[in-house]
Amino acid sequence: MFNKQLYNLPYHKVELSKYSFLITGGAGFIGSNLVEYLIKYNAGHIRVLDNLSNGYYENIKDFIGLKNFEFIKGDVRDFDTCKKAIEGINYISHQAALGSVPRSIADPLTSNNVNVNGFLNILYASKDSKTLKRLVYAASSSTYGDSPILPKVEGKEGNPISPYAVTKLVNELYADVFSKTYGLHSVGLRYFNVFGPKQSPANAYAAVIPKFIASALNQTSPTIFGDGETSRDFTFIENVVQANIKSLLIYPDINAHEVVNIACGYRTSLNHLWSLIIKHLNHESLMPNYLEERIGDVKHSLADISKAKKMINYSPLFDVESGLKTTIEYLKTQNYV
Repeated sequence: MFNKQLYNLPYHKVELSKYSFLITGGAGFIGSNLVEYLIKYNAGHIRVLDNLSNGYYENIKDFIGLKNFEFIKGDVRDFDTCKKAIEGINYISHQAALGSVPRSIADPLTSNNVNVNGFLNILYASKDSKTLKRLVYAASSSTYGDSPILPKVEGKEGNPISPYAVTKLVNELYADVFSKTYGLHSVGLRYFNVFGPKQSPANAYAAVIPKFIASALNQTSPTIFGDGETSRDFTFIENVVQANIKSLLIYPDINAHEVVNIACGYRTSLNHLWSLIIKHLNHESLMPNYLEERIGDVKHSLADISKAKKMINYSPLFDVESGLKTTIEYLKTQNYV
């Protein structure tokens, strides 16, 4: 049921059995890891809302039947479903979204409907809740857009360069308006390239790390867009779960909308990332295929995480190499490699 390598350190200080949690997108990669943490530490009630279009039943099947776990198969684009899901909930972690810049370029309408309309439904359904204590949502480093400034600092954003980035920027704008207009204060976590167990490489829009690992395990050459010197602040999943738990439960009462970067604070190029993976698997002769850079891709990304450290006592405990080892061992056990 549990990954023995993960969540051996609690990031909360309160007794979780007293509280109820809603994880939207809880069958997805990040959402299901949050569920695993909450189950492991005996949360009172965990409710998952997911339509399984981008998440996987396999990620939560071990929790079905547990007395403190509830699964609602539903869509955040339906307001009545959102309203029902929020009933009696103390803490919401909104992870439901359609990620991927290329997907948003291919189908901006669906990305907008899920990411913007779905988030607005959650906000509107939450604003009059009598039980809700805190709402945390998945923001994105894509919000920094075309800003060349490194590291990325909250408050110094550029212009979005993809439909996906637009949707995540709109989320922040809506959250800020709901804070000022309705007093619904929330925390947006700007994720920087999250990776780890339960992230599938089988999706057409899969993230680069599971794709790279699957290629290495199958001893096939991966595709790299550009010269491979594109760099990212890759962030292991347990760091992200830590940030969610601390934002929900540690951060004291807030009186405004806040956004914070969640990352490791250093960057890794795609070429170096590939070298780390093949070295770990002893396939060091395997070379990538290089193609032209994709439209909408940012060349470099690096986070300043000082605000998160100060605001929620965020302290990333897993670097890229340690996270890769855990992720590789997980993917070795899966059917899609």
